[in-house]
Amino acid sequence: MTLENWEPKTKLGKAVKKSEITDIDIILESGEKILEPEIVDMLIPDIKAETILVSPTQRTTDSGRKVSFRAIIAVGDGKGHVGVGVGKSQEVGPAIDYGTKQAKKNIIKVKMGCGSWECQCGGSHSLPRMVVGREGSTIVTLKPAPRGLGLAANDNVKTILKLAGIRDVWSSARGATDNVYNTVVATINALDSLNKIRPQPGA
Repeated sequence: MTLENWEPKTKLGKAVKKSEITDIDIILESGEKILEPEIVDMLIPDIKAETILVSPTQRTTDSGRKVSFRAIIAVGDGKGHVGVGVGKSQEVGPAIDYGTKQAKKNIIKVKMGCGSWECQCGGSHSLPRMVVGREGSTIVTLKPAPRGLGLAANDNVKTILKLAGIRDVWSSARGATDNVYNTVVATINALDSLNKIRPQPGA
């Protein structure tokens, strides 16, 4: 289905289709839940998807064992927006498709900046401050880094940061770091924590 043929089912989707809303940040800052991935497709046409992991799962039924697939997908535009989703299906292709749609519905805004005392350039290549995210027993810490350092992170954390558009970060992970889903969600939670920090009065 093309976006031209998309018939929105939600009030938010209809407003986007009619171009009454043209900026994804208006939606994200309002806190309104995105229920249709086409909303993101329309407002962020250059969004990219990365398959982080596809793993087979088995379950036993009366007729024997059935194999299905679980796909962890991340999406982002490299300009301050990123999301993660999970899709499940009996085939790999549909699992990836479902995961991509879910990731778009889970997209968040990432506040970037330069909180590194070593740099202090005032740019938006890193993070404005240290953040910590948790998912299950996995804890991911992200710290601002000077321009040019790059992403000092494991591959899964690095994928999320790249899709968000962050270029320089120190990171560490502890707990169940072999759990890929927990690690990427903990990274998302760390980035999303910046959206929950209220400015001080007079700031």
